[in-house]
Amino acid sequence: MSGGNVESIGDACVFGIVTVSDRASAGVYADESGPAIVGFLGEAIDSEWRAVTRCVPDEVEQIAAALRELADAEGCCLIVTTGGTGPAPRDLTPEATLSVCSREMPGFGERMRTIGVAHVPTAILSRQTAGIRGSTLIVNLPGSPRSIRETIDELFPAIPYCVDLLGGPYIETTAGAWAGWRPKKARRGGAEHAEIVKKKFDEAAAELGVDTSPHKAGAEAAAGAAEPAAEPAAEPAAAVVQPNA
Repeated sequence: MSGGNVESIGDACVFGIVTVSDRASAGVYADESGPAIVGFLGEAIDSEWRAVTRCVPDEVEQIAAALRELADAEGCCLIVTTGGTGPAPRDLTPEATLSVCSREMPGFGERMRTIGVAHVPTAILSRQTAGIRGSTLIVNLPGSPRSIRETIDELFPAIPYCVDLLGGPYIETTAGAWAGWRPKKARRGGAEHAEIVKKKFDEAAAELGVDTSPHKAGAEAAAGAAEPAAEPAAEPAAAVVQPNA
């Protein structure tokens, strides 16, 4: 599963999707939640991307093993889980998530519950959370396709910049409610970002003792060559002497 725009200013991305369900993993019914997330990615992500999916039972170690594989072996910058976040005895996705993460990101869970209660009062029963493993962000989403979409549209704007801060790829989104938000200095394509890139290049060159003046001179010369040559000033017309009548 893949998608995106080959001409996007974003980087290529790998996303992980883990469906947590005893019955779906046993083949009792088809997984609908994972495909719903893939559908969202196809609509919302402009960067070239591919998705790696897993469907596992509600067992802490199997969930944790899938998360470790997707983060460490597959190199996913973002992993989203679906299912297993309620208060029932077999709802163990948050425990598995935190067991593989070095840091928790509680703001994601807080935001998801706020979104959820606008639709159903039982959203406060959700124990969804998020965490960081290396340079990978792991986020627990709800279990139903409808709830996934209600949540991810409002949650996703914070995700691309979070991935930036973890040293991951630049995720470029399409226009929509899900569009990624970044401070101006972190946005690609603008004059401010170009100036930041130039400054970092000059600093790196200075540390390495590389003289960039020939490149600057060449650029200035090219710029000068591109400008049309100024036309010579016209000579004043000679005065015409009229004969006396």
